[in-house]
Amino acid sequence: MLSEMSGSFKCRKNEKERFIFMEGTELVAFNIIASVGTARSSYIAAIDEAAAGNYEEAEKLIKEGQEAFNGGHEAHQELLVKMANGEKVEMTLLLTHAEDQLMSAETFGIIAEKMLALYKGLK
Repeated sequence: MLSEMSGSFKCRKNEKERFIFMEGTELVAFNIIASVGTARSSYIAAIDEAAAGNYEEAEKLIKEGQEAFNGGHEAHQELLVKMANGEKVEMTLLLTHAEDQLMSAETFGIIAEKMLALYKGLK
């Protein structure tokens, strides 16, 4: 079970209800997943709003998605900087999942912008 503190995941409870604090790559991966998950949801909502003809709301949601995505991108960039500085970054299934979610959200952002333009053109 995950607990949220200050907007980013900080700890979880194990089966004995003791808190295990996340740090390093695990914490960064959870921050990426949380940020880009929010972004992807905003992008999907923007597509729905564009389909309904609510173009201003769609644009607002795309902007919100971009802001959330940037949080995930910045967290990912932290890991790239560590690697560039010679620090070891362990590639785990969790980090692989985070990177997959990052790419998925980026794709949804591009699609949302294209769909908004398409729906506006059909008007």
